Amino acid sequence: MQFSINRDVFLKALGNANGIIEKKTTFPILSNILLEAKDSKLKISATDLDIIYFEEMDLQELQKEGSTTTSSSILYDILRKLHQNSKVELSLQSSNKLKLISENSKFNLLCLPPDNFPLSEENISQKKFEVLPNKLLKLLNKTKISISNDETRHYLNGVYLHKTTLENKSFLCGVATDSHRLSSSSLEIDSGIDIEPIILPKKTIFQLISLLEQTVSPIKISNNKSKIKFEMDKSVLISKVIDGRFPDYSKVIPKENNKILQIKLNELKNSIERVTSVSSDRKEGLKMAISKNAVHLSVNNPISGEGIENINAKFNSDDLSISFNSRYLTDISSQIENESIVIYLKDAGSPALISDFSDKNSFHVVMPMKI
Repeated sequence: MQFSINRDVFLKALGNANGIIEKKTTFPILSNILLEAKDSKLKISATDLDIIYFEEMDLQELQKEGSTTTSSSILYDILRKLHQNSKVELSLQSSNKLKLISENSKFNLLCLPPDNFPLSEENISQKKFEVLPNKLLKLLNKTKISISNDETRHYLNGVYLHKTTLENKSFLCGVATDSHRLSSSSLEIDSGIDIEPIILPKKTIFQLISLLEQTVSPIKISNNKSKIKFEMDKSVLISKVIDGRFPDYSKVIPKENNKILQIKLNELKNSIERVTSVSSDRKEGLKMAISKNAVHLSVNNPISGEGIENINAKFNSDDLSISFNSRYLTDISSQIENESIVIYLKDAGSPALISDFSDKNSFHVVMPMKI
């Protein structure tokens, strides 16, 4: 194997793949990236046995076809430190040595045979459907904030993707919950599209978000009960899904919250940021004393002090006091697109429904705190 490639092209692809590779693994081959040079292209593959990632890029020159595997982190670190747009030449010297030359730099990297690289069958028989990357990105960003980190309930460690129907329209719906808050977002799809309901793992979600941010062409999606496949312009991401049953989330969506609180989004975000300054972890309980035209925000930390602020608001009911985890409100506020945030309340002990007038297909549910 012998080829030359643009450093920036190689670095970007390797950066995408690097997020999948586990830094600490008992299988040395899993720390490596598979390089395959063929037909004037370089194909790189990375896997952690749960996720597989492929990306193809054009070579400047291909002298000899071939394949090998070498440490992904070391190769990435070298490329990162080379000059921008420099030419990188790689040649396989033996089964366990890869030579890299760029300008005045020369490296000999250790290799492992490509035959040992684990690549599972990627065929998914389900028919593909397409979605726009910006719409899928929005769905994932709006739901990821509520993914649970509780390993004992593994079925909550991801986003539940499923097809829903409302008013004769079909949607790809994403839902995540950690049992204290819930986030849901949907994008419209063709009614003829079939998708198996699956739970997409957290690691896959963050990897996919990174890829979607770089993509403008439609994404092809296909899945079965155990795997889901995302095909982009020059790359493919295949992931196992979480084996488990997602709870019936419809039961926790409030139906009778008719007390409506409306606040300017930036005012609420900035006020929360200021009053939580007295809290070391910024997760302190935020008390909200709500009246017709204002909200009195306060955070009280027994060790570091108290933060208090009043902001203007509109409320259609009698005075109400309620408390929330301040971090939850901050996370939700970061995903609201409208200039105002609308919170539907029932009483101090019932979950609140938060909606976004600029995005009718998304909402959040938050449990209040007892302080």
